[in-house]
Amino acid sequence: MIYRSKAPLRIGLAGGGTDVSPYSDLYGGAILNATLSLYANATIEPIPGNKIILEAIDRNEEQQYEWTNNLPINGKLDLLKGVYNRIQKDHGIKEQGFRLSTYVDAPAGSGLGTSSTLVVAIIGAFAEMLRLPLGEYDIAHYAYDIERKDLDLAGGRQDQYAATFGGVNFMEFYADDKVIVNPLRVNEQHLFELENNLLLYYTSTSRESAEIIKKQSKNVTDKKEGSIEAMHQLKQQAQMMKEALLKGKLNDIGEILDFGFQQKRQMAEGISNPLMEDIYETAKKAGATGGKISGAGGGGFMIFYCPGTTKFKVIKSLENFGGQHRNYQFVEHGLKTWTI
Repeated sequence: MIYRSKAPLRIGLAGGGTDVSPYSDLYGGAILNATLSLYANATIEPIPGNKIILEAIDRNEEQQYEWTNNLPINGKLDLLKGVYNRIQKDHGIKEQGFRLSTYVDAPAGSGLGTSSTLVVAIIGAFAEMLRLPLGEYDIAHYAYDIERKDLDLAGGRQDQYAATFGGVNFMEFYADDKVIVNPLRVNEQHLFELENNLLLYYTSTSRESAEIIKKQSKNVTDKKEGSIEAMHQLKQQAQMMKEALLKGKLNDIGEILDFGFQQKRQMAEGISNPLMEDIYETAKKAGATGGKISGAGGGGFMIFYCPGTTKFKVIKSLENFGGQHRNYQFVEHGLKTWTI
C-alpha cells in the first residue's frame, strides 16, 4: 500500500498578521483567505527492513535513519521529523521501514503558507496510513501545535486551517487557540472574475518569515501603538473584503488591498523593502488598483488586482524585475488523502 495526500496553498486576501499571538489573544484576529491549485504533497511508502527515509523531492534533500521513536530535530527536514515524532508519540507507529516523500508547488518562504500546508499534508498521509479519526479542526490544530510548540517555529494560525478546510474562508482567531472557520458562499461568477483579475506574481526572492513575525509579536508585547493600530485596521480590512466578495463589489477589491498594503507596512520592520515598493508602484502605474505582499512579507509572492484586461499590461511592466507570474485557479477542497 502507498498512502498519499495533498493540501492546497493559500493566498491571504485581507487581515494578514492578525492571526499571530499575542495580538489575536488580546484583541481577536480576522483573516479572509482562499486556496489555490498549488499544493503540498506527501507520500508514505512502506519499504523492506526498518529504515526511515525522508526526502523533500523539490529541495533535493534526503535523510536516512535506523528505526527510532524520536528523530533528531537538527535543521534538516525538521517539518517531516516533527510530524513523525508527534504521531509516533500520540498514536504509535509499528516498526516497519518506510519512505516519506514530499513535494511543494511553490518555494519555501514564498508567502503562500508552504510550511504549514506541508505539515497538514504530512499529517494527512499518516492519518490515512493509521486510519486516525481526525476531523478538520483536529488536523489544523494538530499542525499548529507541531509547528508552534513542538518545533518552536514562529507564525500565525491561518495557514493550517486554510490548507485543511480549503475554499474561501473568513476566519476568526481568539485566545486559548480558539479558531472559527466561516466558509463563504461567493457567487461563482464573482469568483471567476476575481480569479481573472487577480495576478499572482513571484518576486523570485524568499524570506525568513519567522524573524518578521517575531518583530511583529514584540511590537504588540511592547505596546507600540502604531503597530497595534495597523493590525486593528487590517482586521477591519478583512470585514471590508468579506462584504465586497459576498455582495459582488469587485471594483472595490483593489482599493481594499491597497488600504491593507499601506497598513501592513506599519506592523513591523522588514515587511516591505525598496524592491517590493518599486514592484508595487510599477504595477499600479500599469493599471493595477491595489495589491499586497503575500504572507509575512519581505519577499516571495505578491498579488495585484487588475480590472478589465489590465493584467497583461501589468505582467509586461514587471518583466524587468526578473520575477514571474503564476497561473492558478481557486479550489474549493482542502486536504485530500487516499491509498493505492
